[in-house]
Amino acid sequence: MKTLLVMGIGNILLKDEGVGVYCMQALEKKSWPENVSFVEAGIFTHDILCLFEGFGHLLILDAVKGGGKPGTLYRLDEQDLAQKDKKYTSLHEIGIADSLKMAELLGRKTILTVLGIEPEEICWETGLSRTLEKAFPGFVEFAEREIKIILKSC
Repeated sequence: MKTLLVMGIGNILLKDEGVGVYCMQALEKKSWPENVSFVEAGIFTHDILCLFEGFGHLLILDAVKGGGKPGTLYRLDEQDLAQKDKKYTSLHEIGIADSLKMAELLGRKTILTVLGIEPEEICWETGLSRTLEKAFPGFVEFAEREIKIILKSC
């Protein structure tokens, strides 16, 4: 069993919505142990069960609307996403939650962590807004620290 799958989610054609994909691509270029894998899931999250099968931990990188200022960083776990009274939303979390439930029913429990950044602009354009361009290195560092924490806990 591999330890960690880092999944970049988002649509790179919708400006800041693609930040998770960009972050995953930046992290993938770094040196990691063999038990860490990377995948770009784009916006296809309704049936990703096959992508994370065999991994103990799934780390999602995505744009997250949590009500903070653009560039605000968020760390969410399954409990955070399940609580209806919280304001964290990802366009993709419903498909991911469904896939995790399917895996659990099949006896394959995968731990989920979502790292997100508050978007500024979601519109038909490639690249990141100026605010997210400035915040992007911090998002990559945030994700890199989380990966190291996950690896130490295994």
